[in-house]
Amino acid sequence: MLTFTPDELEEDILADLMEEINELYESSEQTLIELELRPADNELQRALFRSIHTIKGDLGLVNFSPMIPLLQHVEDLLDFLRKGQVDYTSTMSDLVLLTMDRVKAFVEEVMQRGKAEYDNTLHEQLVLAISRVSPENSTEHERLLTDAVLLLNPALDVAKNDSTAANAGQAKAPVLASTGIPKDISSEKKQDVLFFRELMQTVERRSNFWSGKGDRIAKLAMYINDVADNIIDEDQLAVASYVHDFGMAFMPMKLLTKGDTLSENEFNLMRSHVYKSARLLEHLDEWDLARKIVMQHHERTDGSGYPLGLKEDDICEGAKLLAIIDTYDALTHARAHSEDKIMSKKDAVIHINKQAKGQFSMKWVRLFNQGMTGLLTKGH
Repeated sequence: MLTFTPDELEEDILADLMEEINELYESSEQTLIELELRPADNELQRALFRSIHTIKGDLGLVNFSPMIPLLQHVEDLLDFLRKGQVDYTSTMSDLVLLTMDRVKAFVEEVMQRGKAEYDNTLHEQLVLAISRVSPENSTEHERLLTDAVLLLNPALDVAKNDSTAANAGQAKAPVLASTGIPKDISSEKKQDVLFFRELMQTVERRSNFWSGKGDRIAKLAMYINDVADNIIDEDQLAVASYVHDFGMAFMPMKLLTKGDTLSENEFNLMRSHVYKSARLLEHLDEWDLARKIVMQHHERTDGSGYPLGLKEDDICEGAKLLAIIDTYDALTHARAHSEDKIMSKKDAVIHINKQAKGQFSMKWVRLFNQGMTGLLTKGH
């Protein structure tokens, strides 16, 4: 490992750099999701190219040299894409997002410690792997892109797991997706999921504590469902993950930002958000299961939950899972009434297990534990 120490920079310059990287990351994530729907859309391809080009330029201005070669080769790849010389694939999307993750982590470490460690040998291997993708070897693109992705995140061993599954009849190991949008979803349903995701992003802007919540919950819910061999329809689960707290947007702002314990009347008003959220899907028959998940995600297995006081046998599987994921996210992220009580991921898992009896489905708690053990071991 090598250590990078930047030239002396003012804190506000680094803060501005991090803010722009975060903005470009979010816009790029949205662009990549839209490219899954319209992979040949040249405007989207150009937008993605511009984001990487801008980040590379920003890092160049402050002489953050270790990241420049990697970004340059990703930019070269996207230049092929925007010129129609290579085709967009989901693996290319993973490569772009993982590269941006690495850049963000690098800049954040510099901001926190005044320096950052990086693996120069790995970066050289990545540059070489990406440079092998060219317009002349189109039949090799997916394999070459997969090689590059696996260097960035060996946990995404797609090729190895597919081979194992084919040869030994074993299932592919679940991985945490880079977005909350199911990959094997019809174009029509994907449009719906994107629509609900955009609605939730608008809702998230209503409170400083909600940013990114919809994506976090959708990704983790689908990951744990994958651990359980996808016994819940993942399209329905994705929609429920994005819609379940939509009704919170219609709560009074003073209630959303209240730091004290809620009164009984205030708590009853907050409880009504499940009806408001479920009503969004009321006349969409194709999302009936998602509506049911939304309606039941605050029920408890002992019947003490709301709004209907259902017991375990009457609660749908999706709601049982979403109840756990929603609680985990609340424990690991700041909220108005518990801003100073954020738990570590490990502590949140322990807390959920301690509180599980009567509140959560023990079957889903065990699956949650299994999935989180894998994620925490890999440093997620």
